[in-house]
Amino acid sequence: MKKIALTIAAVAAFGIAGCTKTADEANNAADLNVTENAAEVDVNASAADAALDSVGNAASDVGNVAVDAASDAGNAVEAGAKAVGNAAKDVTDKK
Repeated sequence: MKKIALTIAAVAAFGIAGCTKTADEANNAADLNVTENAAEVDVNASAADAALDSVGNAASDVGNVAVDAASDAGNAVEAGAKAVGNAAKDVTDKK
């Protein structure tokens, strides 16, 4: 009976040892795949963030140009109005 029990224990130990190596390799492969997938997601997210930042910066630049143009136009109108006012004053002062 002891021989049968020892034989069964030995076969079970070999079976477990064989499964453990395969299981470890499968776990390592799964870990590598998860790491690779996570790295790919991080890179893709970084690329998307960079693209959004570029679009945001470009939109901000367009907005700044529009504001500058409006300001320049306002300044030109103001300067023209002052010139007309000064010319009118000069005409009325000479009378």
